[in-house]
Amino acid sequence: MNYVRRGTGKPLLLLHGLGSSLKVWDLIMDELATQRDVIAIDLPGFGQSPALLGEVSIPTLADAVTDFLTQHQLLGIDAVGNSMGARLVLELARRGQVVGAVVSLDPGGFWQGWQVAYFYQSVRLSAQLSRLIQPILPPLVSNPVSRTVLFAQFSAHPWTIPARVALHEFREFLPTPSFTKLLDSLAHGPPQQGASLGSIPNLVIGWGRQDRICPPSQSELALKLFPDAQLHWFSNCGHVPQLDVPAETIALILAVTDGCYEPQSQLPPATKASAVTENVLIGLGVGVLLVGLLLTFGIKR
Repeated sequence: MNYVRRGTGKPLLLLHGLGSSLKVWDLIMDELATQRDVIAIDLPGFGQSPALLGEVSIPTLADAVTDFLTQHQLLGIDAVGNSMGARLVLELARRGQVVGAVVSLDPGGFWQGWQVAYFYQSVRLSAQLSRLIQPILPPLVSNPVSRTVLFAQFSAHPWTIPARVALHEFREFLPTPSFTKLLDSLAHGPPQQGASLGSIPNLVIGWGRQDRICPPSQSELALKLFPDAQLHWFSNCGHVPQLDVPAETIALILAVTDGCYEPQSQLPPATKASAVTENVLIGLGVGVLLVGLLLTFGIKR
């Protein structure tokens, strides 16, 4: 697998999400590397890493990452993942003796009922949109308004994402064979398995309050399946904390991997108003996506 390694200190593994690459960590990697030996990899079939042969799923990705860590004598490394990568680090932690401290940022795999179809169709359409607009991407992402439209599904404040980062993310977010197989596996494959109490002593699940891919209500099932986990809420943050709130993401990662994370003050349970807000945000994300598709098909014609 293609990877980059920077810094010195305690080793730290970074795993990206579906349709992304190791460059999604660019806004936080240099700062982490001042205190950690940071290894960010392109998962098989993404970035510059060749695709897996045969089955492409969370279990086979976990096998590939375990082989990578074994090759490089990194078993027991602290691990951070986002989205699909966040589910992957949970799977690695669940297996035991593969990773150490774990930070799982907005993990996929905890959707139920209507949320399965919403996740599958919205992400599938986003990838199709990205493929269609490839020829006109540079001017689109250079403009804060059009960048906001494109990233509204993933970010709470897309206009703040640097244009170069947005450009790379949309260059990678394509319906490749690996992407399509993993999307189907994530939505319709075996559900995420949990871990028994006491088996993962240092685990924090971070969740953006404005996540429109994996709505915050899914955190309830995540905590049920992983009872050792502490839940950390990111305010004013969407599905990708390292892009929306990079400084807070760095602080969380360093605290957890130093073993000095202090849980947030007890937060009130979700209210009906917050559930309504969640539904409105999801509706907004779908609406923006549909408008983007209509505009893109119009441009293509």
